[in-house]
Amino acid sequence: MKKILITGGTVFVSKYLAEYFAHAGNEVFVFNRDTHPQVNGVYLIKGDKHEVCGEFRNHRFDLVLAVNIYTADEMRNLLDGLGEIGDFVFISSSAVYPETTPLPFKETDPTGVNTIWGDYGTNKIAAEQQLLDRLPNAYVLRPPYFYGKYQNLYREGFVFDCAMKKMPFYIPKDGKMPLQFYHVHDLCKIIGALIAKKPREHILNVGNKEIVDINTFVEICYDIVGTKLQKVYVDASHGQRSYFPFHDYAYSLDVTKQYEIISDTVPLYDGLKEYFDYYKDHQNEVMKKTSYFEYIEKYLKQ
Repeated sequence: MKKILITGGTVFVSKYLAEYFAHAGNEVFVFNRDTHPQVNGVYLIKGDKHEVCGEFRNHRFDLVLAVNIYTADEMRNLLDGLGEIGDFVFISSSAVYPETTPLPFKETDPTGVNTIWGDYGTNKIAAEQQLLDRLPNAYVLRPPYFYGKYQNLYREGFVFDCAMKKMPFYIPKDGKMPLQFYHVHDLCKIIGALIAKKPREHILNVGNKEIVDINTFVEICYDIVGTKLQKVYVDASHGQRSYFPFHDYAYSLDVTKQYEIISDTVPLYDGLKEYFDYYKDHQNEVMKKTSYFEYIEKYLKQ
């Protein structure tokens, strides 16, 4: 049993991590403002990541999982507030790589401004640097698109909704833009393996080795729902984000090092099927965007 601190703990990735590690028998503490229901079996440390004021003074954590840390200041506040700790894992982002970098992005590639993600990416770079300057043995994980239980962003759910409405699906351009995913369960697996195996690499790309294009992703979702798919291809005169939930941004991560630590990840079909079964009964937890349907109705519907 480990004593674990998770920043956040109430929304999507951090919530899944809290539930997973608590159910595994660990003593899990979550640090958040207590504005959402807490996961069963965890201990709340109420506070604000922008103003850490001694909330951790009486704790010694075996593992810290920094999930909802987005800036150098937030990282500094967290580190300043911690006492003695064991391992530290930061969930960073693939947005730290400039989009001009040759694909696939490797951990050894330089980080820098990514014009698609803007400040989000540069702030993650600064947070990584703040952490590694102070805790050089910390682990930094750079994922692609997360998916799975507790997903609160309207991505996979939008495609499922279109399928359940028996709508044609409006696909950007030729539908060949690649998408790379990572199931939140695999994030838990890699964290556990890092702590157990202590690999020399401290910055890791994580994600599925399997990369699909938009066509295949939509085909999988419609097949899971059981709806015959009719594709409508939309030319570039329509902004992709007006009717489709992913940026017009083709990228992929080299995850070779991850697969040296864990041997497999959840197959995309299986993970999406599991999420659809969950989504049907938890749609109220997702931040739905009716604007997608409004744009389709006004500008794309034939």
